[in-house]
This record gives sequence, C-alpha cells and structure tokens, in this order.
Amino acid sequence: MEVEPFQSDEEPGAEDPRPTGLLDLLSVAAVVLDTTGRIVFWTPQAEDLFGYSAEEALGSEAGRLLVSPGRIKSAVRLFSEVLATGQGWAGAFPVRHKDGSSRLTEFRTMRLLDDEGEVYALGIAADRGLLQRVETDLALCERLIYQSPIGLALLDPDLNYLLVNPALERIDGVPAAEHVGRSLRETLPLTDMETVESALRQVLTTGTPLLDQYHVGRPRNDPGQQHAWSLSFYRLEDSGGRVLGAAVSVVDVTERHQAAAEADRARRRLAVIADASARIGTTLEVERTARELAEVAAPVLADVVAVDVLDSALACRRTSSPDHGPELFRALALKAAHQTVATRAADPPGDLAAYAGDRLVTLCVHTGRPVLVPHVQAADLPRIARDADGEALLAEAGVHSYLAVPLIAHGEVLGALDLKRTHNPLPFDEDDVVLAAEIAGRAGVAIDNARWFQSVRNTALTLQRSLLPDHSLRHTGLEVASRYEPAQATSEVGGDWYDVIPLADDRTALVVGDVMGNGIDAAATMGRLRTATCAYADLDLAPGAVLRHLDRITCDLEHYIVTCLYAVYDPATNRCTVANAGHLPPALVRPGRPPEFLDLPPAAPLGVGGIPFDAVTVPMEPGDLLVLYTDGLVETRQHAIDDRLETLLSLLDEPGPSLEEVCDHLVHGLRHPDDHDDVALLLARVVDHP
Repeated sequence: MEVEPFQSDEEPGAEDPRPTGLLDLLSVAAVVLDTTGRIVFWTPQAEDLFGYSAEEALGSEAGRLLVSPGRIKSAVRLFSEVLATGQGWAGAFPVRHKDGSSRLTEFRTMRLLDDEGEVYALGIAADRGLLQRVETDLALCERLIYQSPIGLALLDPDLNYLLVNPALERIDGVPAAEHVGRSLRETLPLTDMETVESALRQVLTTGTPLLDQYHVGRPRNDPGQQHAWSLSFYRLEDSGGRVLGAAVSVVDVTERHQAAAEADRARRRLAVIADASARIGTTLEVERTARELAEVAAPVLADVVAVDVLDSALACRRTSSPDHGPELFRALALKAAHQTVATRAADPPGDLAAYAGDRLVTLCVHTGRPVLVPHVQAADLPRIARDADGEALLAEAGVHSYLAVPLIAHGEVLGALDLKRTHNPLPFDEDDVVLAAEIAGRAGVAIDNARWFQSVRNTALTLQRSLLPDHSLRHTGLEVASRYEPAQATSEVGGDWYDVIPLADDRTALVVGDVMGNGIDAAATMGRLRTATCAYADLDLAPGAVLRHLDRITCDLEHYIVTCLYAVYDPATNRCTVANAGHLPPALVRPGRPPEFLDLPPAAPLGVGGIPFDAVTVPMEPGDLLVLYTDGLVETRQHAIDDRLETLLSLLDEPGPSLEEVCDHLVHGLRHPDDHDDVALLLARVVDHP
C-alpha cells in the first residue's frame, strides 16, 4: 500500500511539534502484547527503558523477556485479568533489564480492540524512581507556590494571568479565580502600571530578569493606606526554549517603605534644623532675624510664612502673658514660596495689628502652645484672617492647612510663627508641629537676644547723641559739617565725639576724640571729656595746654585711653593751630592741589600722663578744607591702615561743592556694614568773611 505524505492542517508558518512535554521528560514507553503474550509493538522509549532493541523484542514472549522466573505467574495473572475483564491495572512491577538487573517500573495497562475485534494489551511504563522524583518536584513546586508568603503569578505572553497563589490574593485583595484571564492592570493597584508592563515586555523579549523593582499603590482591601511592593520579573521557557510567558513575584515591603520614609523625613528634619541653626540669628537685628526665620520655613514647612512679634515684647516691657483679650502684634516678616494672593491677606512687615482673643494667633501666644488646624474649613478662616477681605483672599489662595507656633525665649512668649499651606497638598501633622516648634525655639532665642541688644544699643546711642553738640553750620570764616555713625556689627556704641566751640575774637575750636572702649561707660566718659574740653576752651588756653589738662583728667579715670585732636582756627590771621594726642592726622584739601595729611609731631594719647603736646600752625586760605575723623572711618580688620588712608585721600581728590555731600561721600566710600567701630567726622572749610 502506498502511503500518502502527511498533510498538516495547521496554518502556514505554525510551529512544528517539539519534544517538550511531561511524557518526554519521563521517557514514557509503550508496549503492545497480543493474546498469547507476544510483543507486537515496541517504542524507542521502551528500548531506552528496558534495554532491548525492537528487533530483539518484537515477536518475543514478554514474560520470558521482561519478567524474572519467580514473578511470571503474577504477571500472567494480571495480564489475563486485563484481557478478560477489560479493566485496566496500574501499579509498580519489577522488570528485568537487558543488563540482568531488576528495575521497579511504574505501569498503566489496558485492553485494546482493533477494527476486526482482535484483543491486545497495552502497557505504558516509566521508570519508578524518575516518576517519583518528578512527583516530588511537582508537589514541592505546588507547595512552594501555594504556601509561599511571597505573591506569585504566572502570566501568558500577552501578560494575562494564568495562575496566582494565595499570597497574591492577600496582597491585591482579588480572589484567585478572578485573576485568571485578566491583565495586571485590572488587579494590581500600582500608580506606574505603564512602567511595570514595559518592564515585563522587556523581560519577555530579552530573557534578562528584572529584580526588586520598587512600586507603590493602594490595594483594594486597604484603599486608605499606601502600600509598597518589591516586584521581580522572570521569563518562563520550556526545555526546548519556547517562551511560555512570565513569572512575577510580589513582596509586600510596606513596613520597610514606611521606615525608610520616616528615616528620610527625620533626615530632612535634621537638615532643616541644621539649616535654621546656620541661617537664623546671623545678626543682632530683630527684623533681619525674623526674615531669616521666614526664609528657612518657606517652602520647607509652608507655602506662606509670617513672623509676628508682640509689640510689648519688642519694646522689652512685657512682664506676663494674659490668658484672654486682644493682643497688639508687629509684623516683622512675610515670605511666600509661590506667587499667591494670600500675601495680600497678611499684615505688611512693619505694620501694627490688633487681634482679638479668639484669633488663633492670639490663642497661640496666650497659651504658649502650637495651634494646629490640619484641614481648614470655611468656618476657620475668620479666626485666621485679619478681616473679611483677608478671609476671601485666603479662600481664593486655597489655604487648606494652618499652623501657628509660639516664639518663646527664657519662658517668655515673644510672638508667633504663622504657617499656611496652599500648593503643598499635605496637611500639617504632628511631625510638622515638632519641626516648626524646634525652628521657632531657635528663632525665639535669636529674636530675644536681638531685641535686648537693640534696647541696650538704643539706650547707649541715645546717650551718645545727647552728648554730641548741636552746632551751627556757619562760624566766622568757616563752614562746617559733621557725621556720627554708630558701629554696625558690634553690640555697643563707642566713645567717639566731635565738637565745634566758638571762642573769643571770632575764633573757632575744632575737636575730634575717641575714648577707647564701648558701651554706656565709654559714652559717659566721652561726655565728661567733652564737657571738660569746652570748659578749658572757654579759658582761652592754647591747644597744647588744653590737651595737657585733659590728660590729667583722663589719668584719674578708670583705665581709659583717649586720643584727641584739638585745632583752633583764627579768621583774622587765616591760620589754624593744631595739637594732637595720639590721634590720626587730619587731611587738608587745597583747591588745585592734591589732598595731604598734616605733618604733626608724634604724641601719646591722653591718660598716659606727663607727656607734652606740641602744636603746629598751618596757614589756610578760602576754599581750604580740613577733615578731622576718628579711626573707625579708616581702620578695618582686612586692610592695612596706610592703604585705607590713601583711599581717604583719593576720595577727597575732587570734593563736592557741598560739605554735606563730602560727608556722605566719605562715609559711603569707606564704611562697611560689618565695621566694628563707630565714626566721628568733622569737616571745616574756610570761607570769605567780612
């Protein structure tokens, strides 16, 4: 009979079948016997299993070939029962291998009928040891999958579920039966599902696993809590390399995620506190300290930050904290992280505002405790805003969370740090309260130091200015101008002074002095010396004699050293007589000539005792300008004194027409905000007189 070639019913391009199944793995053999027990069919797998080739087996009696003599009766009985009853038999039976060994083999036997009614017996056999290993492996795999605490899923190449284990049911809250046939997107509550699907397709394409991919989401069974999972993706292939799909393992790492998030928040809080320690309180200025606090808090803590200090505390007159009633606040700083209309609802820095006792910021300073409104409602706005217009602006800005923290120093409430969130979607929580209180505590101490410094400084400065002269701008033959500039970067004022004293015969005494030291004591000493200078000048003493008398007075003071320059201008002779006690030389500016310093004989400061003070007489013509100053104008910690004196002369090279302009020019050109000494400056220009 001619055999037709095999015609496949598959579509063109379909895969050819390959040995990839479980039967191939087990090398299952098939043997067919006729009713006499002769072998009529023998597969290649049977040759592998029993060792006999087809030529050796076919036509042989199976009992003599495969069964040991002692077991032939049992084999014949089983064979006869299968043929007679048609009931199959399954079990293990020892078979004699060609090499003479006996091997326990797993059998499945059954009766066969052909189209002519002939009866045969079919035996399917596999090595018992191999079968047990496969069964054990399958059971182990099944137990691992179904008892594993790790969520496991098998996906087909289209990324639809084939199988999930109970752990994945618990993770995503979807029963196992509802997974099958559905996609990952329909069950896993991940916020970045596109990324997950892209990663899986990459694994299917390349075969390279992706491990420990971190993802977050809210599962169906716990929608109020954000969870975190570690996902790993593997490609599944059969023994022939055919891609079966992908395996996904899902590990719930929510606790680790929360711990890491908390640790990250703690690191950020420490960073903010460290930043606050470095940036808040860099000066002893209340307003600047408040601005530094606001700049640290926005946007780390809030979108809109205001710093308000009680006016009574700012004036250092607050003795106790009332527990009710209104409070008068002075706004010191306002900072917004983003452009917002909420800033128009706040008090501009420098303004005073009275807030009733029911306002939250007032409640904060009365109790000395933070006031937290995590979720601001419309009913809360009247207690936050300054007025009805402010309520509307805050509502328009989208203020949804509010926090006020007191500024406390040494047990005294100084004011409040006012925080609002508009852009930041998270409400203030207890961690924010702790962080804000920590920053506010540091700022409170800095503001307290600044307010007391300013109070003491203002007292000393008031005394200092009260002791300085209120002189006329014109004296006979002279036009004068003066400046006093307190130190900008020190805690106290100094003892610098100047004076313009009218003398007999239209003469004028010009005095500049510097008491070494600072504070109220130095200012008081300066006042005593200035009074004494005026008294001795009134006696019409020569400049050198005036300095000798002042030297004796200074010796009686407690460890004070004083430098002083005393000059007398006589319009009748157009001469100026100058005596110096350890002071920097005055500058002389003549029209058409470069500025120069007067060459004065060296002399010790006042207070050394017993030192003569020689005088020098200098002719002066109309237009000549004499510049007297204290060392604070030219001395700095960064520059050599000679360089600074040259700078002074260069600034005088083209003096302006107005002495006031010259004063401003010198102060702005030589002074720096960080200078640690005060300055007295006195200018006198010779003018024509009748």
